[in-house]
Amino acid sequence: MTTADDRLDHHPAGHGTRMTAWTPADIGDQSGRTFVVTGANSGIGLEASRELVRAGARVVLAVRDTEKGEQAAAEIAGRGTTEVRRLDLADLSSVRAFAADLEGPVDVLINNAGLMAVPERRTADGFEMQIGTNFLGHFALTGLLLDVVTDRVVTLSSVAHRVGKIDLADLNWRRRRYQRWLAYGQSKLADLMFAYELEHRFVAAGSPLRSMAAHPGYSATNLQSRTESVQDLAMGVFNKIVAQGPAGGAQPTLYAATVPDLPGGTYVGPSGFQEISGPPVPVGSTVASHDRATQAALWDLAAELTGVTPHIRAGARS
Repeated sequence: MTTADDRLDHHPAGHGTRMTAWTPADIGDQSGRTFVVTGANSGIGLEASRELVRAGARVVLAVRDTEKGEQAAAEIAGRGTTEVRRLDLADLSSVRAFAADLEGPVDVLINNAGLMAVPERRTADGFEMQIGTNFLGHFALTGLLLDVVTDRVVTLSSVAHRVGKIDLADLNWRRRRYQRWLAYGQSKLADLMFAYELEHRFVAAGSPLRSMAAHPGYSATNLQSRTESVQDLAMGVFNKIVAQGPAGGAQPTLYAATVPDLPGGTYVGPSGFQEISGPPVPVGSTVASHDRATQAALWDLAAELTGVTPHIRAGARS
């Protein structure tokens, strides 16, 4: 019998015997399938949505600013269809309203939206902004939508998960001196551990659903211009010299969201040097990200903080 631990190890998970690099041109026909993409009005979310619409999908652009969302929808008009809905992941009332108003089924939920290294501030519910937006908001959204998801959940992490440390006693940075980059690393490690724990729970329940994770490598997006510090200037330089564009950064997300037989628990990233850029492939993650006790404890803490306990329905798992 296959278990979650068979798939969730510390090494890249091989997939097939493909001899050529995967590109968005390999995405099969997505007609009749619905994708919800958070943060879809710019950057990686916009580029992922563009390719999904091109492939015939219905894409729900879940965005904080619906005016910008409508502009994005007009920009990516294609064979598929788009729908713009308001979602503020930094406000659980908005998350609940979005989930209540969304009509299923949803084939794929892509937890893409996020903040990076912003100054210390709080969400509407009092959470540290990065853990609240990047992780807790998506945890709540996923839990509220699981009953209508039919295929998989894809959660975006980052190479910064490698510097992250989960502090279960002070997840929201109330006792520690706030350090924006460590807070970001914690939030992206939390995202990855959530993706793994979700897969473990799918397997344990015999659910047909799958949980994937992905990271974009180093991609030039508007995240690097919102730290509100001199680091914005430095990252602007690196964006021009090192970074790939958002279209390249979206490829791991698209791979994780559309490859039909991809095993649950797969973590996808760029294949190039230091996973900065390159065609998407299954990649490994830190030993800490696979800590089962911390995964479970983080899940329980997130459920307590958000008031959302994800219900995983049983079913025949192939």
